Amino acid sequence: MAKTPQLVDQWGNAIRRASLTKEVAAPTIGGVRSPISGYPGDGLNPLRLAQILREADQGDPVRFLELAETIEERDLHYLGVLSTRKRSVSQIEITVEPGDDSAEAERHAEMVRDWLKRDELTDELFNILDAIGKGYSFTEILWESSSGDWYPKDLKWRDPRWFRFARHDLATPLMLNDSGQEEPLPGFQFIFACMKAKSGLPLRSGIARVAMWAYMFKKFTERDWAIFTQTYGQPLRVGKYGAGSSEEEREKLFMAVANIAGDCAAIVPEGMDIEFVETSNVGASTNLYKERADWLDQQVSKLVLGQTATTDAVTGGLGSGKEHRQVQEDIERADAKEVGAILNKQLIKPWIILEHGEQKVYPRLIIARPEEEDLAAFSSAIAPLISQGLQVKQSEVLAKFGLSEPADGDEILGNSAQNPPEGANDTEGKGRTSIIKYQSAPIKYPEGNSGGDAALQAQEASEGAPSEARPEAILADRLEIEAGPAVAGMIGQVEAMLSTSGSLEEFGEMLRTKFSELSSENLAQIMAQAIIAAELGGIAAVEAEADG
Repeated sequence: MAKTPQLVDQWGNAIRRASLTKEVAAPTIGGVRSPISGYPGDGLNPLRLAQILREADQGDPVRFLELAETIEERDLHYLGVLSTRKRSVSQIEITVEPGDDSAEAERHAEMVRDWLKRDELTDELFNILDAIGKGYSFTEILWESSSGDWYPKDLKWRDPRWFRFARHDLATPLMLNDSGQEEPLPGFQFIFACMKAKSGLPLRSGIARVAMWAYMFKKFTERDWAIFTQTYGQPLRVGKYGAGSSEEEREKLFMAVANIAGDCAAIVPEGMDIEFVETSNVGASTNLYKERADWLDQQVSKLVLGQTATTDAVTGGLGSGKEHRQVQEDIERADAKEVGAILNKQLIKPWIILEHGEQKVYPRLIIARPEEEDLAAFSSAIAPLISQGLQVKQSEVLAKFGLSEPADGDEILGNSAQNPPEGANDTEGKGRTSIIKYQSAPIKYPEGNSGGDAALQAQEASEGAPSEARPEAILADRLEIEAGPAVAGMIGQVEAMLSTSGSLEEFGEMLRTKFSELSSENLAQIMAQAIIAAELGGIAAVEAEADG
């Protein structure tokens, strides 16, 4: 009888369903997985930091991980930018795509969607993203099956100090058992998130490895700054004693001078003198320390967020802030895509296998912000196309702007369709098209008509128009209707130049070089037609007046 194939995880570890509901990496005081941490950051210097990093390179990451934790606790700037990067991803809305179009795949996807509604998910994602700083993180999956259905009840962050990597490659994760021995991770019980800032081994690819050097140099600067402030922030005290003063008198004077900084008061024997010498360049000296600390913070901002504008208020031009924000968004998208891939492989797929067995396709988590569309540019671009006859569904346009279809009886905003003004229709029995027709279409003449026919049309419009709608007024209204989309199209092109320019100078240069490329052909045709109509209308009016 053939044996049922053994189910294994991505590392080839066997899946034992009976042990999946038990915690295997919970912390214990006094045991191997102690929550108490050391503080290798105390007294940190270049030699000690180099030793810590070498230990990690050789497979012993404990002091490296403790130092990574320390700099998050002691460096306000590093904690701020790292938390910003993690929270920007952990709060993005998650969507679920079914594996295919089948009803079964949709049921699997709906099951995942229901689970994602848990309030704890944001914190769980934040903890998984601990891998951004340290290079990797471990999360234990606590499964629940008491009701007969499998589902992940909780995702618990586990201290990475309780794990190691296989010696043969320093890349395959292992866990420490209760005896302190290294053993493979139990299948389907851990999410091992490896998020590298650079290519290489997980132990050498975290952001914290680089940030440690900036942290150490910044602490040196802050220490020197504190000493300088304490020593030179107050005036120099100089005590003067007479030539015949005794040793005892000199000691009293020295004690008074030494203690006066903290006590702000002292007594000295008569005949002795204390002089306070002000330091004239204290401000210039302290700026050196501040500038060095700020410069190191800026380097950390570049390391974590890829830019400085959103954290250090450093910009280099009109478009600098926007460009820097785009850099941060690029990093956010990369992090979100990487976390989504990790969860799909190490959480969603195992869950579907436990609940429904192995499938050809599995649901996919999509962690991504919806792409924002420039509706102003869309409006400017589509208006000329509609005026030229492009047919567009009103429902699609309303959907883009988030508007609903008006129902019967709703109060409608905007202009409704209007009827053509009187005198603008075809003249009965003459078979000619009026020069003024209230439609958004080019001015046209019937086949076979010449300029004389147009003059006659202008005269007819003049004679038939009521006093409140003279030909020149009707022509002006028609010109506004006809030229509006063409002008809007040109304005849209200019706005596009402005939005892509980094400065006003760049916009001016772009406008000068690209002005000849603006799509003015439609406007030129409309203006030419309007000029002809105005001229012919004037001739017709003069002829009518002469005949009268």
